[in-house]
Formats: sequence, structure tokens, C-alpha cells
Amino acid sequence: MKQLSMLAATVALTALVPLEKGSAQMQTEKRAPQPAQNHPYVGMWVTADGRVRHHLLANGRYDEARGNRESAYQGRYEVRGNHIDYWDDTGFTADGEFIDGVLHHGGMILYRRD
Repeated sequence: MKQLSMLAATVALTALVPLEKGSAQMQTEKRAPQPAQNHPYVGMWVTADGRVRHHLLANGRYDEARGNRESAYQGRYEVRGNHIDYWDDTGFTADGEFIDGVLHHGGMILYRRD
């Protein structure tokens, strides 16, 4: 019984100790989007029929429109080489590849629009 009380006291005290920067818990928290201000893929990407439009913002966020529905999906994105990962604000994730100046994403092909 005494050991159980000591364990409970240790757990209670541990909960009061502030986390140090770099701790495992701090490292698992969501990272803020990294600015992509000068990245060549920042801008508007559109399907040939104009129905789907991905606006990759310079602050690491994206805004996707579908048909007449502006801002249908929003979230953050990250580009590594020619690969792009999306994290929608609702929890949905997706990815794509930039191949020869064209974005291939979810079975769609999007072209750069100036």
C-alpha cells in the first residue's frame, strides 16, 4: 500500500514539472507551416476544365475551390522536392507529385495558372 502511495505521489509531482523544449511531447506537437514565399510551386493550380483550383499560398497554407464552391477545402501543405503533402483542417490528408510542371493529385491533373 505504501508503494502505491509513493507511486501516486511521484505521478502527481511529475505532472507539475513543465516540459522542456525538445522533449518528446513537445516534438510531437503540430508544427507551424514553414513559409514557402519564394518556392516555385506557390500559386494557383487548376484542372483543364477549371472545376478544381488549388491555391498554394506562400505561408504554407492552401485553399481549394471546387466548381462554384470557393474554399471547399483549406489546410496546410508542405513540399519536399517534387512531392506535396496536404493536411486539411478537418483532418483529411492527401499528397501529390509535380511532374514536368504539372501537379498530379488524387487522380487529377492540375496546371499552373498565372
